[in-house]
Order: sequence, then structure tokens, then C-alpha cells
Amino acid sequence: MQLKQLTVITVCLMLTGSPVLAKEKKHEKHLDEKTMMEMWQKAAQPGEPHTLFASLAGSWTTQTKEWMEPGKPPMESAGTAEMKMLLDGRFLYQEYTGQMMGQPFSGVGIDGYDNLTKKYVTAWIDTMGTGIFLMEGTASPDGKTITLRGSHPEPGGGKMTHRAVWRIADADNHTFEMYGAHGKEKETKFLEIVYTRKQ
Repeated sequence: MQLKQLTVITVCLMLTGSPVLAKEKKHEKHLDEKTMMEMWQKAAQPGEPHTLFASLAGSWTTQTKEWMEPGKPPMESAGTAEMKMLLDGRFLYQEYTGQMMGQPFSGVGIDGYDNLTKKYVTAWIDTMGTGIFLMEGTASPDGKTITLRGSHPEPGGGKMTHRAVWRIADADNHTFEMYGAHGKEKETKFLEIVYTRKQ
């Protein structure tokens, strides 16, 4: 009886799995070298998101607010940022200098838009750690509000999840907000940086 049930289950699995295997084989259809090269070249060209990034190149002053505890007044500080495009307009590079938690702080970020995944991506490194912080996300229909998500491990164990909202008002003004939660705690806003182009 058990052998009969095993046989029936095996046949069912084979039948349900066959369409999946067929789809995978169809998806893996070999493309000739010329077609593949044309697809890669098209995917490598900067588009509208990259043009928006390019409008942010230049020198900026920043005003930062940090909320150390919910409901308490934020710590405020001033800073500067330099931005430029890299690799023929494909990535936005930022060097940020200011304060964080009352201490001197500097960081470097690279922002991009991946034409293949249709996602915004960012990598960030700074003087408060030795890791590379990665986030990815999507934008509003006009491309001017970008929402990114990521997480990082915490020294005491566990991890903190992040949601960043980057609002680009125009070529001279944009705001970056960070929200976070430790483990399963409720998300709270802990950072806001207002960027104003130097005149």
C-alpha cells in the first residue's frame, strides 16, 4: 500500500514539475552573440533616473536632525556634501562631511538605477563602521521620491531594518529621511538631512 502511494505521489510530482521545467528551458533559450551584445548595450545606457541624478551634481550645505529617542527633541548639526557623476553618467557619487551623534562624521555613497532589475540601488560607507550598507528600492511615478530598504547587523546581536525616503524637490533642494526598527519593534524616524545647493 505504501509503495502504491509513493508511486502515485512521484507521478504527480513529475507531472506538476514538467511545466516548470519546460518554462525554465524555454527561458534559457540561447541567444546569439550579436543579440546578446545589443541587449547588454541597451541595458548599459543611462536613462531618465540617471539624468535626475546628474542634476544633483555639485556642492551642497546640509542641515541634519537626529532623533536619539522617540518624542525627544532632535540633535541638530550642519555639514557639507560634494556630488558628482561617475562612469559617464551612470552613478551618483557623494562625499559627506558633518557630525553624527555629536562626533565628527564623514561618509561616501554611490547611488544608481539598475536598468535590468528596475531598482534604485545605493551603497554607503562611513566612519561609524567597517561594513558596506546596501539598500534598494523603487520611485514614485515622477521619479522624485525614492524609497529604499535595507538592514544591518547590530553589535549586540540581531539586526536593524531601515527605510529611507529621498525626496528630490528640484535641482537645488532635496531631503533624505531614515526610519528604522530594531528587530520587531515599531519603526521610528531617526534621521533627516536637508540638502541645499551652495550658491
